[in-house]
Amino acid sequence: MYTELNRDAIATLVNDFYTDIRRDSVLQPVFDGAIGANWAPHLERMVDFWCSVMLSSGEFKGNVFGKHMALQGIELEHFRRWLALFEGHVRRLFQPEVADEFLLAARRIATSLQYGYFGRAELV
Repeated sequence: MYTELNRDAIATLVNDFYTDIRRDSVLQPVFDGAIGANWAPHLERMVDFWCSVMLSSGEFKGNVFGKHMALQGIELEHFRRWLALFEGHVRRLFQPEVADEFLLAARRIATSLQYGYFGRAELV
């Protein structure tokens, strides 16, 4: 368990989490359709994203909402699976207070994206 929140800890989270995503029967097809074989750049981008969110690093530049709204076939079950996997990883890797902060951010993002896809949020 990490006692310090830093880029290395976030990189571990991102890499472990997306390893599970690539094995998940619900999420793997969505991610493969969006990312294809370009996992290395995506993982680095996700490390930058979570460093920006959790460390206020400012490393990430991009339109999260717009990128996700371009994806087709997204369902509530995708959000359920993503959040469940993410929660498992942050709770395993970080102290409860830090894990709670990650989950607060993840749920805010999920809420925003759900409004974009469905006009409502059902999971938070």
